[in-house]
Amino acid sequence: MTKTKLKVGCQTFTWEMLGKAWTGGPDDLLKAIADGGYAGIEITDTMIGRYADRPSEFAAALKSSGLTLVSFAFGSNSGFTLKEKISADLDTAKRWIDFAAAFPGALVSMGSATVVSDGPRDGKFAIAAEVYNRAGEFGRKAGVQVAVHPSSHHNTLLFDRADYDAIFALLDPDLVGWVPDTGHILRGHKDMADTLTTYRDRIRYIHLKDVDAKGTWAMLGKGVCDTPEVIEIAGAAPNFNGWLVLEEESDTAAADPAGAVKTNRQTMRGYGA
Repeated sequence: MTKTKLKVGCQTFTWEMLGKAWTGGPDDLLKAIADGGYAGIEITDTMIGRYADRPSEFAAALKSSGLTLVSFAFGSNSGFTLKEKISADLDTAKRWIDFAAAFPGALVSMGSATVVSDGPRDGKFAIAAEVYNRAGEFGRKAGVQVAVHPSSHHNTLLFDRADYDAIFALLDPDLVGWVPDTGHILRGHKDMADTLTTYRDRIRYIHLKDVDAKGTWAMLGKGVCDTPEVIEIAGAAPNFNGWLVLEEESDTAAADPAGAVKTNRQTMRGYGA
């Protein structure tokens, strides 16, 4: 039984992954997510569109849609691993932290460190940790929590358990939290419950995704993710804010994003959320 009241949000990557095939805007996302039965949204720098420099207008649009901004997510072409791009990456982090500060309780989620250049991996971990920690300092001053979101996508630096251990050893847990993504963890290593438990104090909110036994994206509840176990572990974590953010990357979602996220929301009701 969780100690924290659960709230269910939706990530906008379900539409972002369509690339040029998606021709809508942020208001279309708000409508689809609200119609799907969600209480919150995690939006990315790619999908924020015309609201990028208009937080007050975005707040009004959220209010009219009945949605809360759970988190603002962004990445970088540098993969947060290029020393010469640290200053630019921190400028971007500050921009989005300042944006998120207009939304009480909203976090900033920084994308996975990624390998975009030659050279030893150890050095890349150090650079990424410097960027994350310094962004966390900006966040603390602005009253916005910052968290890192490891992924299993191409060239990620944060793929298997050893990678998670390496980056967490370098991050200040008071400055940088963690957004565990169940799908990405399962694609990289099979000890998801142990990973979540070991680093439970760092959990801020959860990305819930499912994969089949081969690591192919699946609709929630159709793969190998033990969602009730994830909810139980997160619910007892001291810094978990209660948000379960569903993110769908399956072929089903590619064919019908709005329909897929609505189905996932119905699935979550079966888990009591």
